Amino acid sequence: MAKIIKKQILAEKIKRIEVLAPDIAKKALPGQFIVLRIDEKGERIPLTIAEKNLKEGTISLIFQEIGATTKRLGALDEGEEILNLAGPLGKPSEIRRYGKVVVIGGGVGTAVVYPLISALKEAGNVLFSILGAKSKNFLILEKELREISDKFFLTTDDGSDGEKGFVSDVLKKLLEQKEKIDLVVAAGPLMMMKVISQITEPYEIKTVVNLNPIMVDGTGMCGSCRVRVGGESKFVCVDGPEFDGHLVDFDTLIARSKLFSPQEKTALEKCNHADK
Repeated sequence: MAKIIKKQILAEKIKRIEVLAPDIAKKALPGQFIVLRIDEKGERIPLTIAEKNLKEGTISLIFQEIGATTKRLGALDEGEEILNLAGPLGKPSEIRRYGKVVVIGGGVGTAVVYPLISALKEAGNVLFSILGAKSKNFLILEKELREISDKFFLTTDDGSDGEKGFVSDVLKKLLEQKEKIDLVVAAGPLMMMKVISQITEPYEIKTVVNLNPIMVDGTGMCGSCRVRVGGESKFVCVDGPEFDGHLVDFDTLIARSKLFSPQEKTALEKCNHADK
């Protein structure tokens, strides 16, 4: 059991919870995640460890209420408990001095790159951060990213804040301006990461994408998180979650992400009906 110590609303349908998990907090490294199950009847879902507090023995999880499970998780209050919390899982990020690094967060993917930014900065890198969302109502961690970044760019699809457009538009401009970039790290919607990888490939810029596919056990046993990378099958839970964006078969991954869409829709409808 893991108790929720603190709960915050960061943006529309996006929440942050601080959970008591001292053993995980001691071992967690940037890029790793946990798998949780709310109760005996709940499904297992992966969430990135956005922050850890060794003194308090807590980890922070940021999530968007999209499906039934995340909606139920968002309904829990401070003091309530989550049944199962397994982690840290996955391979930690490769943190070293690359030079000039562009970190891109799309939507709730910003919570994924957030712990990497601090680590990359400490390693002596020059950081350009590009934050994007559908509208200003869905922006998260803007203040935190602005403070730590050497250059900060903000985009919204509808132009309600920052520059109107997509994170990929900003990356294109930087490259057109002959900005020397040594590494690009991206997390967010699959299509966004696919486009980012396509943009950087002709420039031969190392591009790392953080994948978050369907996942069940988180230990490589079920195969639900299978992805093709460089023509080989990989399991995101044990081989990732970070991969070379130029080698990921995004088309197959996008198709697989819709595998349980009908069941997810039914579960959400039942959850919404139960709330009425």
